[in-house]
Amino acid sequence: MIGVGKLGQDCAEVMALHYDVVGYDVVERDPAFYMFDTIEGAVSGRDIIFIAAPTAHDPIYGGETPTSHLPNKDFDYSIVTDILTEVNKYVTKNQLVVLISTVLPGTVRSILEPCITNSRFIYNPYLIAMGTTKWDMVNPEMVIIGTESGEITGDAQELIDFYSVFMENNPRYEVGTWDEAEAIKIFYNTFISTKVALVNMVQDVAETNGNINVDVVTRALAKSTHRITGPAYMVAGMGDGGACHPRDNIALRYLADRLDLGYDLFDAIMKAREVQAERMAERCMANGTNVTIIGKAYKPSVPYTNGSASMLVGHYIEKMGGHVNYYDVNTGELDMRTDWTHVYLIGYWEEYVQHCLVNIPNNAVVIDPWRKGIKFDGYFTPAVINYGNSRPVAPFQTTDEEEITHRVLVDIIPQVEHRLDTILLITQREYFYHPVETLVDNIRKAFSSGKTDVIFSCPSESLLTTDIKKLHVIVDLLPELDNSHFFLITGAHNGGEVYKNISSLLVR
Repeated sequence: MIGVGKLGQDCAEVMALHYDVVGYDVVERDPAFYMFDTIEGAVSGRDIIFIAAPTAHDPIYGGETPTSHLPNKDFDYSIVTDILTEVNKYVTKNQLVVLISTVLPGTVRSILEPCITNSRFIYNPYLIAMGTTKWDMVNPEMVIIGTESGEITGDAQELIDFYSVFMENNPRYEVGTWDEAEAIKIFYNTFISTKVALVNMVQDVAETNGNINVDVVTRALAKSTHRITGPAYMVAGMGDGGACHPRDNIALRYLADRLDLGYDLFDAIMKAREVQAERMAERCMANGTNVTIIGKAYKPSVPYTNGSASMLVGHYIEKMGGHVNYYDVNTGELDMRTDWTHVYLIGYWEEYVQHCLVNIPNNAVVIDPWRKGIKFDGYFTPAVINYGNSRPVAPFQTTDEEEITHRVLVDIIPQVEHRLDTILLITQREYFYHPVETLVDNIRKAFSSGKTDVIFSCPSESLLTTDIKKLHVIVDLLPELDNSHFFLITGAHNGGEVYKNISSLLVR
């Protein structure tokens, strides 16, 4: 088992780990025995190849001098890519290349993994610190492993088995996509930076305000394991709310100004809260303009709306030209408006929320920022967006329905046959299971690549109001396309007449 490193910009030096794994025993070896002067010699005959290369910034970004005024800049990945490219010349599919360097989310997928084409690849960033490297190596808080799909693949399991031989503390193994592994490592580091900045802010307040011993304050906070240092509030969702959190940050902005601290973290926190709410509003509007937010109160089981994150999202929806309805048994608002709503946003989770979801029509889209894994019974069900989970969803494969529809089109409209390559066919299955935003995005991409018409295939014998509602929402969200580009195939008797009658009654 070897590690590959590069010292300086111009020279490469390869050094093995000081351990061989023999069965379940670990044998320490003389480091000098494992020194190589070429990468080819280092990787030859090895099962697992660890690459530990620096991802440095320019020296002026080190932090020992001010950096906040400098332009934003990514890490320098040139050393890593140079090593990966060189390693790739000498490895085979029987070998596993493991990169442990710290990089930003998206870097492995777009820049680094493509350098390795001749062997298998894992991203495995380490949580080790200068001064405690040896101890950290065998006593990590967790072992982070990234695979392309995020699954525990055979390669991931091989790495877990390798580590389990010499780990002293039986750590947990966190396996995710390359991007998730990158994010775990980088946000772990910045979490520490945030904590340091926060306690030092308390120190600044103590110095400036007077009558405060910073240690009394920080010790009290450190012992607060119920909410502060425990797992509470570590599930992403809606913003914070209530009579304390937003209000206290606003007041602390005033304190930072009064004490002339010279910085204002609280302003950044409040700005982030507002931008996060605005982004969620944009996601709602991408699926329709009529939005019902389930949960108006600032948290479950209370009737209070002070600082409600749901209402903040609602504010931005209305600012963007949308319309908002609230459903909340705690505040007494009990109209789901199923004939009107395009999008249901879950503001918070409580038992009643699951019960009210059964009434949602299949043309609507449900946005769940809590990713509860909502399941609906029945063939046609509302599409669910698990906000915050951007792992790709497997595309629908060509189905018998699509092939049958093509044949029917050719039989009914012979001139269609030579135009099939310009038609985007959206099958009934795709139509009902994809959220509106996905269908709209697919249509835009199809037209930009040369498609000229869209055919929605709904061959069921009945044409439902919900079918037509979703179609109208899609067309409304594509104002750049004339209605003449959209067609609907239905198996309903007198389908055209039924469509006209339903459309004339729709509440838009």
